[in-house]
Order: sequence, then structure tokens, then C-alpha cells
Amino acid sequence: MSAATGGARGESRTAPLRVDAQRNLEHVLRAAREVFGELGYGAPMEDVARRARVGVGTVYRRFPSKDVLVRRIAEEETARLTDQARAALGQEDEPWSALSRFLRTSVASGAGRLLPPGVLRVGVSDDGDGGAGGDGGAVTGEPRVPQQRIQPGSGELRLVSEGSAPVGASDTGADDDGAAALLEVVGRLVERARSAGELRPDVSVSDVLLVIATAAPSLPDAAQQAAASSRLLDILLEGLRSRPA
Repeated sequence: MSAATGGARGESRTAPLRVDAQRNLEHVLRAAREVFGELGYGAPMEDVARRARVGVGTVYRRFPSKDVLVRRIAEEETARLTDQARAALGQEDEPWSALSRFLRTSVASGAGRLLPPGVLRVGVSDDGDGGAGGDGGAVTGEPRVPQQRIQPGSGELRLVSEGSAPVGASDTGADDDGAAALLEVVGRLVERARSAGELRPDVSVSDVLLVIATAAPSLPDAAQQAAASSRLLDILLEGLRSRPA
């Protein structure tokens, strides 16, 4: 047997393994989204393996720790939300239509159930004085300056400029740049709607993300879940809108 023939046969034998490995990865990622979406990021890796119909060892070969898998899912969902927000900004001229479109698209996709945990640190002050700004616990920090990062510590979704102590990926469940991009683009949606007088002046970026996270309940029946999400979002949108005095 020639070396060339042996090499070709060797490649043909390994090619199906590469296909199987890719397929297993896709199964694991799909299962992780489903399991974490239903049970939260505290769900064990064994649940992910069972849903993917692979051994738990297969999951750990692709993701050496649960933190690595959580970060992968959180980063993908953060990027998806960012893309949805950019699409709403680019395709809707009316500020309220853009914001409501983003919310409806995001809730329907279920992405809110997989938001990085650190991004939802809102409204609870760790230092007892309402956070660094001394605002009595009001959620602040609308992103207005490029190249910002998330600052934890106050318990709020507060952004600080580069040069301040940045939060790491382990704190948010996603990379800093991805989370900052999401906050920046959602902040533009919020600012446009507020400036147009269509959004309550006290509504912040963190409030909008909280709506996305809570308006997508996990129910066993898909039709019931869609109906419940739509109804709940209608109610929440009414609560966000500014009303004439």
C-alpha cells in the first residue's frame, strides 16, 4: 500500500469522526440552551448530557468545566440580543416601535431566560447608600459613552468608563465587550423612546432587560408559553409607556 493511498484512507476514516464531533457539539449547545433556559444556569451538566443524548464525558470533552459552557451560551445569547436590538434600531423609524419590536422579538426567541446573570444586577445596593451615585437605589447608568464596561459592586447595572476597575467575564457570564455592546445598543433604544416622550422617564436599560428576562416564562406546552409570553409582554409594555398627565 502506498503512503498516498494509506493517507487517503486514513482521512476517510477520520472524516466521519469530525462530523460526529461537530454534531455532538451542536446537540450539546442546543441541549444547554434548553436546560439552562428551563432550569437556570444552576442546572447540572448531567441534565445537559441527558437532553443531548450523549454521555456526560462527551460534554466535558468539549467544555472542561460548567463555567466554560455557561460562558459560551451566555455569550451567544448576548450577541443574539445585541443583533436583535440593532435590527430594531435600523428597521424602525419610530422610537417606540423600535423598542417594542426589540422586546417582542427578544421575548419570542426566549433569549431573556439566558441573559448573563451579572447583566441583571439591578436595583439592589450592596453599600447601603444607593450605590456609588448615592441615588437611593435608583437604577442608573444609561450607556452614553463608547468603550464602556460594566461596573459591579453597587448591585446595579452601572457602566463606568475604561480605566475604572472592569468586571470580568466570570462576573457576568459573558465577555465584557459583548455585554457592553448589548447595553450600549439597548441604551440607544431607550434614549430614543424617552426623548420622544413615549417612554416613562424613570425607565432604564436594566428595566428593559428585566422585562426580557421575566416575560418569557418556561411552560411545558409551547402554545401556552407563547400565549402567556405575549400577554405578559403586552401588560409590561403598557407599564413602560409614558402617559399624558
